[in-house]
Amino acid sequence: MKVLITPRSFALTSKRPLEMLEEKGYDIVKNETGKPLNNREMSVLIKDVDGIIVGIDDLNGEIINQASKLKVISKYGVGVDNIDIETATARGIAVTNTPAANNDAVADLAFGLMLALARRIPEADRETKAGNWKKIIGISVWRKKLGVIGLGKIGRQVVKRARGFEMDILGYDVYQDEDFASEYGVKYVSLETLLKESDYITIHTPLNDATRGLIGSKELEMMKEDAFLINTSRGGIIDERALYEALKSNKIKGAALDAYEKEPPEDSPLKELDNIIMTSHNGAYTEEAIANMGIQAAQNLIDVLEGREPENRIN
Repeated sequence: MKVLITPRSFALTSKRPLEMLEEKGYDIVKNETGKPLNNREMSVLIKDVDGIIVGIDDLNGEIINQASKLKVISKYGVGVDNIDIETATARGIAVTNTPAANNDAVADLAFGLMLALARRIPEADRETKAGNWKKIIGISVWRKKLGVIGLGKIGRQVVKRARGFEMDILGYDVYQDEDFASEYGVKYVSLETLLKESDYITIHTPLNDATRGLIGSKELEMMKEDAFLINTSRGGIIDERALYEALKSNKIKGAALDAYEKEPPEDSPLKELDNIIMTSHNGAYTEEAIANMGIQAAQNLIDVLEGREPENRIN
């Protein structure tokens, strides 16, 4: 059987994921472009494969329908907004993901960005390296109010970290887990209340029809002028043009993004601003998370190709 692997970090920190596939005797084709595959490149490579381990590359219905032998799409990561689930399901193609592999890695980055915003760490780094011995005044995270939009697996890990800083935690989620909220001191509130009262707001929802554009100009207007917004989930949840205007006019104090409407954000005006931190969709990139994602993605693919029900099938 033939398997296509598109994520550039697959088996980068541990050879075990690749060894799992090699032990099965699969014909393995890797993405050698150094970047996510575009539609033309994907169309060429996917035509005769039995399975694909995919990162953030676009797998739209047109491309999927060109893969006549395809049996499984194994997502290397959690979000599947780049995969046409409806077409895959209609074709009988299993779609899987790795929901637990990078929870801690993304939560760590979200909290790290929060601290970096509060203490203006990137600015202090630039000034010190430039020979300017400035005392840059930040603000505290300790005992401030944190709003968590999306209390799934990653959002909950952020909550656990916030408890160490004795933060007052507000949560917004369609599905409310009262037991978790009680154990970790989370108060479920409306989105409007969370936006109006939080000092820090961090987003941990999937990108879908309900969350696309969830944070636009109206929502940004609700935020406190000294509040910070952090997104380590998916681009498209925040209206980036509205965010640009809010940051430029100092309607909010700052923001940190790890995901963008277009990746990479080559032409984004956000890059002009000093009150935003921008990272390269880096949330899942720790040595441990990369190894875990690779192993889970490989096992999901193997299970489907060998006729077993995979642990993390989503369709």
